[in-house]
Amino acid sequence: MTLFGLKEAEVAQLVRSVTREGVELDRDEIETRFARAAWSGIAEPGDGTAGLLIGALGAAGALAALVEKRPADELAPGIVPTDDAQQAIDRWMPRLAPAMVLQWLRQAVRYGVRLAIPSDELWPSGFADLREHAPLALWTRGRDEALGALGRSIALVGARAATGYGEHVTMEASAGLVDRGFAIVSGAAYGIDGMAHRAALASRGHTIAFLAGGVDRFYPSGHDALLTRIVEHGLVASELPCGSAPTRWRFLQRNRLIAAASLATVVVEAGWRSGALNTANHAGDAGRPVGAVPGPVRSAASAGCHKLIRDGKAVLVATADDMAELVGGIEPEEAHPYVRENTRLLDALSTRVPRTPDDIAARSGLSVAQAQSELARLEVEGAVRAGERGWTKRGAAREP
Repeated sequence: MTLFGLKEAEVAQLVRSVTREGVELDRDEIETRFARAAWSGIAEPGDGTAGLLIGALGAAGALAALVEKRPADELAPGIVPTDDAQQAIDRWMPRLAPAMVLQWLRQAVRYGVRLAIPSDELWPSGFADLREHAPLALWTRGRDEALGALGRSIALVGARAATGYGEHVTMEASAGLVDRGFAIVSGAAYGIDGMAHRAALASRGHTIAFLAGGVDRFYPSGHDALLTRIVEHGLVASELPCGSAPTRWRFLQRNRLIAAASLATVVVEAGWRSGALNTANHAGDAGRPVGAVPGPVRSAASAGCHKLIRDGKAVLVATADDMAELVGGIEPEEAHPYVRENTRLLDALSTRVPRTPDDIAARSGLSVAQAQSELARLEVEGAVRAGERGWTKRGAAREP
């Protein structure tokens, strides 16, 4: 048997290999997922005509209509105007190659990539606000739970040519938001994006990087090590199939995913024409709160932030608390586990009497391994101090 002219057995095996465990796959589901994979490469990101057609016919039905070369006026009468449909067909037909989809899937299997579609449980609900411009599928590398964490995420974006001021504010904001239970979303670019991801990883939070090309080819190449760490501890995602090259248009369209997937977008530092302003505009269009961090009044690197604030398109934010307030904060029980562990551990410490890790673990209710791990990080942050006789809270007198 065949699917779109391809051997059904091979298609089924590849689709199963890129589908998250626990998802039941009958023939219709396999056909739908293959069609979504195909459309992710046939149509450019944000193609509204493709979105309308798939909404009317289903992904498999829309692909079949294309394969069968159905006339434009018969594609989706009353939903897609004939002129728009014909122009779209002219765009799509040069890319219609079902065999090429097998190559994308094989490459995905090689790199451990997953394919998510709108019917999946972990599909970001925020994408619905993009309507017909929503992604047709999402190719991901990393941890599935990070995809689910998008439901409580904030995007931190900004200039590639970031200043020391911008990077410092980003580091504090990212770490602070993680401590308040938020995942951090950004675009893995140099400057602000990279710092947002690094600080989230250092704080052991979820971080998600949206790319403008395939997730099998990291971009920028200088962030290969960073993106590898994100794959290990967070998630790298793209609406484009493996092998796709990033282009200027795709970067601009990628920004709409960052904005829609997050509860709010914060522009930390941006010049007058920074691409981060494009993300802020997408966030506003999707009905998301937008924050902007002010910089020195004469700093060209903050001119875009100042413009957003001046034009009323963004709320002035300066701290992680300000940023969390954009979405009304987060309930204490949803806070990152790290925050609760820190609180319990600090409660178990004395400012005067040194205590051993075993004693601290017993007092806090943490395991010894957890206590040692938290103590090490709190020492780096300057909150605790290690001495010959044990640990004390910062500010303790010197041991005799």
